[in-house]
Amino acid sequence: MPGLVNALMIAAVVVLVVVRQFRAQRIGAGRRWWLAPLILAVVAVREPGILDVHHRIESVVLLGAELLIGLATGAGWAWTTRVWTGPDGSVWSKSTKASVTVWGVGIALRAGLYALGAAVGVHQDSAALLLALAATLLVRSGILIWRARTVAPSAGSTTAYGDSMVRPARKERV
Repeated sequence: MPGLVNALMIAAVVVLVVVRQFRAQRIGAGRRWWLAPLILAVVAVREPGILDVHHRIESVVLLGAELLIGLATGAGWAWTTRVWTGPDGSVWSKSTKASVTVWGVGIALRAGLYALGAAVGVHQDSAALLLALAATLLVRSGILIWRARTVAPSAGSTTAYGDSMVRPARKERV
């Protein structure tokens, strides 16, 4: 049953994170941005099946590769995220289409690792995927916080294209 719980937790975290990242959201440097990845890592490490006892070396190699893919996916996701300063000086972020590509490549590489492990006969638990997801989120959040601190604040009240346009009011339906 823990495998099913971990799989559901992974799916819920991925859906929550991905859906939230494709909406503009304020980056808060004071938040505990490392807390959610830490909790995911603790949940993953406490699982007894993170390494296959019959194939220790292969299992460690696959786990290391999974973590490297997670770190690379997090870094790629952070660098393909658009970061800008709002009129009030707050820093905002929103993932781009390139971020979708990074996620797609990361998922494809993880599927390849799973297939390789299955071909070698290594039992793979969802804890490795959960640990890699924690690494992805930790690296992404850390890079975004660093980028938010290096973004220059906007000079005064600048306007974006289309700000002066009059938008029609929405019609209410009865």
